[in-house]
Amino acid sequence: MPAAKDPWYRVLYIQVLIAIVLGIFVGYVYPEFGKSLKWLGDAFIALIKMMIAPIIFCTIVHGIASIGDLKKVGRVGLKALIYFEVVSTVALLIGVLVGEVVKPGASFNADPAKLDATQVATYASKAASDSTVAHIMALIPKSFFDALAGGDLLQVLLVSILTGVVVTGMGQKGQSIAHAIDMAGQVFFRIIGLIVKLAPLGAFGAMAFTIGQYGISKVVDLAWLVGTFYVTAFLFVVIVLGGIARIAGFSIFRFLAFIKDELLIVLGTSSSETVLPHMMTKMRRLGASDSVVGLVIPTGYSFNLDGTNIYMTLATLFLAQAVGADLTFGQYATIILVAMLTSKGASGVTGAGFVTLAATLSAIPNNPVPVAAMTLILGVDKFMSECRALTNLVGNGVATIVVSRWEGELDREKLNQVMAHPFSIGTEISDHAPNMDLAPDAATPATAIR
Repeated sequence: MPAAKDPWYRVLYIQVLIAIVLGIFVGYVYPEFGKSLKWLGDAFIALIKMMIAPIIFCTIVHGIASIGDLKKVGRVGLKALIYFEVVSTVALLIGVLVGEVVKPGASFNADPAKLDATQVATYASKAASDSTVAHIMALIPKSFFDALAGGDLLQVLLVSILTGVVVTGMGQKGQSIAHAIDMAGQVFFRIIGLIVKLAPLGAFGAMAFTIGQYGISKVVDLAWLVGTFYVTAFLFVVIVLGGIARIAGFSIFRFLAFIKDELLIVLGTSSSETVLPHMMTKMRRLGASDSVVGLVIPTGYSFNLDGTNIYMTLATLFLAQAVGADLTFGQYATIILVAMLTSKGASGVTGAGFVTLAATLSAIPNNPVPVAAMTLILGVDKFMSECRALTNLVGNGVATIVVSRWEGELDREKLNQVMAHPFSIGTEISDHAPNMDLAPDAATPATAIR
């Protein structure tokens, strides 16, 4: 007998949607009070972030160990990286193309000499130390546990992959270690299930602060850039990711309906990390194999950032147009190549895209666009960070299904059943272990996370 649906007010995505609307209202009517609520959003993201590193570690180690074949691990990883680079490059090129066609900054006429660089000094200083060598050295943590404590996703990926490879090579002894790690992962998933219930509070505080701090007028002042970015990202999802999804055998619109809860949480918090464990569970619900989900989703958070890539090239061209700078073909090529590097590790946390933009600008040879020009978009970057995170999230979900299909490990029947009724199937993140095979008939009708 199917379980009764929760009343509408207990459904998570409705709670988050109401919280976002209330946050906008409070931030607009009571801006000072809205700014004081920043801690709600920060606290929620901090709670999620404290669990991300151990969840990724447990998931990747168990995923590699459960495959048992290092050749297959390498094959899946290689396929994922190829997919990431191809689609990410397309995103970068689309940002350049739209920037050149629409020219959102052409009529801005900003004087570089009058820009106040102190407002972006923090971002510029971070970018200055982001050389290629520094980028590589940053992959290596000071100690094994420092990676887990610090939460740097690239460092966590490194120690997780190394551990998974070693555990696999231990044979039967390694299986007991893998089982213990899997049990620990289940504990972390259940903790996340409790934390996600606070998503409406986090979304309310984050949105109230954003509107209170920057005001809707900031969006109006730079509406052409913000609107261009949102439309570009939407078209990228519908056309590029939609085309990939169609080839893989599902509809992008039904997929978006299936992950509506996660999309609204990301919209409210501006961070795709807040729904990482939940997305892993939902990808299994769609029929993707455990091994692919365990490898593709975590690595995608560092290597498959489509929204961030579109933002970096589009914003760079906007700033160049705003200050009247003419970029050469070589500088265009450098922007794309540098952005491919600097975007790695921008894990979806609010502000990461702004830092990578500063790093990209700093690396352009004979750059006619001063880093100080970033002050022109500082006030609206927060509004664009939501779009970056949303696009990144959708891109990683599609990538997981595609790679699983390439591996011949996609359950087509399960995928078709879920996609036939994307609004009526939810996920109980607190009750589903990372490696459980979730059959379609076990789906809970309610979309709330209980």
